[in-house]
Amino acid sequence: METVELLRECEAVQIPAGHKVMLEKGIQVTITQSLGGTYTLQVPALSGLFRIAGKDADALGKTPEAAAETAFSGGDLEAMVWDQLKTCFDPEIPVNIVDLGLVYGMEIAPQGDGSNRVDIKMTLTAQGCGMGASIAIDAKQKLLTIPAISEANVDLVWDPPWNPQMISSEGKERLGID
Repeated sequence: METVELLRECEAVQIPAGHKVMLEKGIQVTITQSLGGTYTLQVPALSGLFRIAGKDADALGKTPEAAAETAFSGGDLEAMVWDQLKTCFDPEIPVNIVDLGLVYGMEIAPQGDGSNRVDIKMTLTAQGCGMGASIAIDAKQKLLTIPAISEANVDLVWDPPWNPQMISSEGKERLGID
């Protein structure tokens, strides 16, 4: 964890509500997590957690990530979608949503204009988890960075209920679970 002063105003998403807010230049924030191209911030002045995109890393004094679109130069669209979903993290857990076993399904539907719609069915570790809106918004925004995707829908479902056996071997290793 690192405490910094914002070097410029930047847009953030409030966690877990998912509301967009502007964080003011000069405000003190603590970076609690930086995974998947985003930063999770504890903002004492606003009494909460917020997420900012990697493109706004300079506001934290960090080097902004290259635009996500540059990583997608053709190829297997389904693989690109799964790769993007692997950049989405629960702000409280250092494992991506795919390796956590939260993504139950993904369908790609071609649109009449040559673009595609992607529909994701995912769950959360618990129905009462307040991070759902934030995670779903992050997944949708990241999927829309794929040039071939014009529409993305992320639906939260509860059947089957999630359990720790759904975590991939990579996720279990990251969490130190046997």
